[in-house]
Amino acid sequence: MNGITTRLHWTDKPYKWHVNDGEEVFVVLNGLVEMQYKQDGVIKSVLLNIGDVFYASIGTEHIALPIGEARILVVEKEGSV
Repeated sequence: MNGITTRLHWTDKPYKWHVNDGEEVFVVLNGLVEMQYKQDGVIKSVLLNIGDVFYASIGTEHIALPIGEARILVVEKEGSV
């Protein structure tokens, strides 16, 4: 979609800390995910349940940590991590 990718992840493995060069939308379809992100150098955390959305603006360093198996929809700029 004009340089945007949409992927479905089924995983129980943590992602790695990363910064996207574009915006990212992260939707929990099944399971539970702890999303950690850095704001002004401080690590913050939010617990995402089914149907919850996390929006990472350009330059937001973040990591997704599934708690058990999770199904996650990720929409981001093509070529992002």
